[in-house]
Amino acid sequence: MPTSSASTPESAKASGGGGVQSLERAFDLLERMADAGGEVGLSELSATSGLPLPTIHRLMRTLVACGYVRQQPNRRYALGPRLIRLGESASRLLGTWARPYLARLVEETGETANMALLDGDEIVYVAQVPSKHSMRMFTEVGRRVLPHSTGVGKALLSAVPDGEVRALLGRTGMPAATDRTITTPEGFLEALAEVRRQGYAVDDNEQEIGVRCLAVCVPDSPTAAAISISGPAGRVTEDATDKIVPVLQQVAIELSRSLASSGA
Repeated sequence: MPTSSASTPESAKASGGGGVQSLERAFDLLERMADAGGEVGLSELSATSGLPLPTIHRLMRTLVACGYVRQQPNRRYALGPRLIRLGESASRLLGTWARPYLARLVEETGETANMALLDGDEIVYVAQVPSKHSMRMFTEVGRRVLPHSTGVGKALLSAVPDGEVRALLGRTGMPAATDRTITTPEGFLEALAEVRRQGYAVDDNEQEIGVRCLAVCVPDSPTAAAISISGPAGRVTEDATDKIVPVLQQVAIELSRSLASSGA
């Protein structure tokens, strides 16, 4: 008697790493869409992913049905609104994971510690641990600011190619928050070159008069992230900077390791 064998649908096939291949492909497509600015055509996805068009079309149909992708009138595909809730929840968790490291920064530097992400063209603060000083800086978690006038913005954009930075500045403009704010693309790109050279960023009265901020990127973070300390300019002096920056850099490395080990 001939034996029958049940075929496994492609959507349920295991990948070489033990995962479900269709899930891995779907998430890969979402990340490629994000890297492309959030909107792409099927041919672009096929070219960058190496997947055949029929496979991409089938995966995108499923993502559209679930609300994670939407099809535009021009037939291109854009990231969908259901991703917002996931992103907001993930940002809150990232802030929660970071808090012990920010608390250590406060203990070792005496100043308020922050964590921020680059979300589109804006900086969003996702965690803060306040200084114990009576005179201290406070930034509301969830606050959004333009990157050109902040230390965390400089730190994050220092990892972005200059052409992309120029495009971002063209979209946001460069309004002056104080008379110390950098308001020209050329000046800002020079500041980013300095950040790359010295390994940290400085907001010197550029977001608020009387306040200085020192910031570094979290290396190899699953999403672009930076940590910083901020305090009165009279305390965050040049001499204090020499002592604070190594602490910032070490904590950023340890936070990066923690995020990697947690699978964040």
